[in-house]
Order: sequence, then structure tokens, then C-alpha cells
Amino acid sequence: MSVIRGARERARTEVTAAIKEEARRQLAAEGAARLSLRAVARELGMASSALYRYFPSRDDLLTALIIDAYDAVGAAAEEALAATEGAAPADRWIGVCRALRDWAVDHPHEYGLVYGSPVPGYAAPQDTVASAARGALSLIAVVRDARRDGVLGPPQGRPLAGEVRDDLAALGSELVPELPVPTVAALVAAWAQVFGLVSFEVFGQFNGVVGARGPFFDQSAAALAAQVGLAPADGAAVLPAK
Repeated sequence: MSVIRGARERARTEVTAAIKEEARRQLAAEGAARLSLRAVARELGMASSALYRYFPSRDDLLTALIIDAYDAVGAAAEEALAATEGAAPADRWIGVCRALRDWAVDHPHEYGLVYGSPVPGYAAPQDTVASAARGALSLIAVVRDARRDGVLGPPQGRPLAGEVRDDLAALGSELVPELPVPTVAALVAAWAQVFGLVSFEVFGQFNGVVGARGPFFDQSAAALAAQVGLAPADGAAVLPAK
């Protein structure tokens, strides 16, 4: 029985992979809003009723594709984090940012699915949250390590307004209680700016504006590292490590 069960599980895995691969092809050709289970089944030579045993609805298939995309970009960030261990914090930050950008450029349609316009009628379930956080957690790890090693400088920028401080204090106490609130605020702003840069490139807003996009991105990522406090000037004060 175990042999039969193993064969069935392998077959299911293969069919699931084929369904998702065809869905990604349609995603690139038609966009997420027009993704259709019937169209996927037709291209694979399957009956619609058979495909529904794998993905009961379009939203279930979209969720699977979204989780795969978040896991892929998260894995790229985590690999960059591991590969830069022992490097200067600003260099680690740039390495992780570059990995996020490179994945997006290589997979523009999957990037668009998770960071582009919302799909009409679709609401991402809680299942996507852990995968979505992986990239951000890699950047947070760089800052945490810098704080631990006593080389995290104060973030750049104006003092936080009261309501902003309250929002970021609540977020920081939940996710990164060891980091000062201004650093948490700088991290959130930098995270948004990293993906703003990536989105401008992937979605074509840099066309005719920036030609050397890789070097431009690296320079911008370095500026964001300084904004967070990872590249203090010589002699600048640093935040004491815990």
C-alpha cells in the first residue's frame, strides 16, 4: 500500500506543478485578473472537474501562486543574507536588496502578482503572511546584527511625530522589540523605497530615464542603508548593542 500511496503522491505533485506552471504562463500572457481554471484545464488536456480536485477555485490557485512567489523572493533574500555573513552591515543590506531586485527583474509577472495592482475580487488569506514576510525579515536581520555588534548608527531624518511614533512603537514591540522606534520607522520607510525602486524598473517607469539600472539601484540601496543607520560617518555615534 505504501508503494501505491507514494506513486499517487508523486503523481499529484507532478500534476499540481503542471497546473501552476500553466497558470504562470497565462498570468504572463493575460494577467492575473483573467486567470481561468477552465482555460488552464483546457491547455493541459484535463477536465475542469479533475482540476477542481487540485484547486477548488481560481482564488485557491492564485493563493498558491502568490505563496510560491513570496517564497521564491524570500529565499533569494535569505541566500544573499547567508552569503554576506561577516561583511560590513551596509554591504549585507545592499546584497539583500540586490537579491530582491534581481529576482523581480527575472520574474516580472510573478513580481507583479504580489507587488502590483490588486486582483479584482481577490483577497489574500492569512496563509500568505509568513511567506510575504521573508524578504523583510532578511533586511531586519541585517539591522539586528548591526545593533548586536554595536555598529548601528542613528537613523537619518526628522524626529517622529507623535502619532507616527505610536504606530511604529506598536509595530516594533511586536516584531523587533530590541530596536529603537526611530530605527523601526526608518526600516519601514526603506522597505517601501526598495520596492518602489524595483517597481519603477519592472513596470517601466525608468524607461528613458535611467539606463544603468543595476548600478543606480545599488547606489540607492546604499543610501537607504545610511538612512537606516548602517553606514554612519567616521566618528558618528552608534546605538549601544543589547
